Amino acid sequence: MSAGCHDAGGAEATVAGTPRVALVGSPNAGKTSVFNALTGLRAKTGNYPGVTVSRFVGTCRAGRHTYVVEDLPGTYGLEPVSPDERIAVDVLDGRLEGAERPDALLVVVDATTLWRSLGFVAQVLARGLPTCVVVTFTDELVRRQGRLDVDALAQALGVPVLAVVGHRGYGVAQLRARLADWRAWPIPAVAPPTEPGERDAWAESVLAFAGYEAPERHRVTRRVDAVLLHPLAGTVVFFAVMTLFFQTVFTLAAPLQGYVEALFGRLSGQVAAHVGNPWAAGLLGDALIGGVGGVLVFVPQIVLLFLLLALLEGVGYMARAAFVMDRVMARFGLEGRAFVALLSSFACAIPGIMATRTLPSAKDRVATMMAAPLMTCSARLPVYVLLIGLLVDPSARVGPFGAQGLVMFGLYLLGAVSAMLAAWVFKKLGDRRGQAVPFFMEMPPYRLPTPRAVLTAVWSAAGAFLRKCSTVILATTLALWLLLNLPLHSAAHLRAEGVDTADPVAVSAYTVDHSYAAGLGRTVAPVFEPLGFDWRVNVGVLSAQAARETFVATLGQVAAAEEPEDPGQALRDMTHSDGPRAGEPVLTPPTIAALLVYFVYALQCMATVAVLRRETGTWRWPLTAFAYLTALAWLMAWLARTVTVLSGG
Repeated sequence: MSAGCHDAGGAEATVAGTPRVALVGSPNAGKTSVFNALTGLRAKTGNYPGVTVSRFVGTCRAGRHTYVVEDLPGTYGLEPVSPDERIAVDVLDGRLEGAERPDALLVVVDATTLWRSLGFVAQVLARGLPTCVVVTFTDELVRRQGRLDVDALAQALGVPVLAVVGHRGYGVAQLRARLADWRAWPIPAVAPPTEPGERDAWAESVLAFAGYEAPERHRVTRRVDAVLLHPLAGTVVFFAVMTLFFQTVFTLAAPLQGYVEALFGRLSGQVAAHVGNPWAAGLLGDALIGGVGGVLVFVPQIVLLFLLLALLEGVGYMARAAFVMDRVMARFGLEGRAFVALLSSFACAIPGIMATRTLPSAKDRVATMMAAPLMTCSARLPVYVLLIGLLVDPSARVGPFGAQGLVMFGLYLLGAVSAMLAAWVFKKLGDRRGQAVPFFMEMPPYRLPTPRAVLTAVWSAAGAFLRKCSTVILATTLALWLLLNLPLHSAAHLRAEGVDTADPVAVSAYTVDHSYAAGLGRTVAPVFEPLGFDWRVNVGVLSAQAARETFVATLGQVAAAEEPEDPGQALRDMTHSDGPRAGEPVLTPPTIAALLVYFVYALQCMATVAVLRRETGTWRWPLTAFAYLTALAWLMAWLARTVTVLSGG
């Protein structure tokens, strides 16, 4: 009885007409772990017909038969208040056109909060579909001195009940075996009551019959939460944790980054030594190694960033941080669901924007989507690391902390505060009315995350970064390389211009300075001149519209062309080649400060624009986001440069 899987589109085409089993349950009940254990699938998604809500579909082999398994959006009840919850209810009731009604249901409930889940179970059983209840976190229940008789629970409910710990594989084989005879699953002789008061009394009787004893909160947990959830102490701890977080990213990743840089340096040297054709050598050495390789050197920071995030989430701290910061967000008119969406944007704005589907108000969704791109995503990390390395000496310290890590934390904090202010402004412009809908935020127990869960989270993030390097960044880098090396110049023309044709570095520098890219950068120079940018920085900023990381790739190509032996020093020594600032350094502290702030605010990711268009169903909001963020980025960069100049930077 092995599990197999297909992607969300292919699964249905492959097994059309086979029984469909849907997993339903509240968020964080362990549905996804059960889904992955049954299908072997990891986050293969599509969309429901006609809407943008994602669907997770795979196939499961049980006995001699194959089943379609679908993980429905999480919901606390069958009275929907958000697009996600509406989709789940419509699928269960067979009202969503193009999506078949499931033949059987697996209701996933958390053993540690079973008292709250039974009301949802009653609503599902009232649908009259063959149903099996899957109880998760039973190991957690026992560890915390709780008690549950699973067989007695099955008797009380009148349906099959199985205990499953998905991430450890416990009970999965039994679940597949039970799935094979879904047509024989018993249905309660009397459906549970659906009226709230009667439902509560029914739930209490079921818990009593099953001998349920709620888990205890450990004494240590209570004491730790008394600090972490305290309005003042919890906020202080949050900022201390974030400060140490970024200190760690810089301190531990720096040596690893040095090894990666040395590797690409050796590769560049091998290309120069063994590739005779100048164009081939330029393509490999400048475009691939100087460009894409210049972005890949930041893989250690990316991996370490998401490793720390996975550990903080796995031990249960991120939920506490969300609870503490929710109080702050409330001052800006944001509810808990909006905070969760903005928190998701730290990895990438796209999942953050998609997470707004849990918001019941369309106006709240729009306000949160307009703010999500301001949260500092991982795509900004290579840019920040490069520029902070040029701005701040690695040995500089502020008290016990490294100055580089503090600057990085300051940029993340600036983005978060700006996002909250932007959401507040858009909600005011939207004339928000109505009462807030209750928001549930669970405090998971402190636990050591499994190595597999942590590594999966890190690999998912690092893999996405590497895929972007091999697609968007590679394509953009190749296009930039052509723009930086065309038009071609004859030897006679070069000699007439006073260029030593025997010196490949001099030829390369002249070619770059008279390239199509240089022409483009000089064309937009009046826009960026007040910020201190030269044409090379302008080209990098324009290329970053495809993906922010390509800014690093662009400067890497330019530096490699001008000084192949030491591109980093070439960036530090870069001077304005023309104009009123000719001969002056380009990357001065005021200009670097302007660049950093520009990247805090600018919407430089066309994928984000596309997702905004898809989620809102109109070009109005993505164009609004692009326009206001670009204007805000320019204004704030100008202010940053001006303040730095006035302060003597």
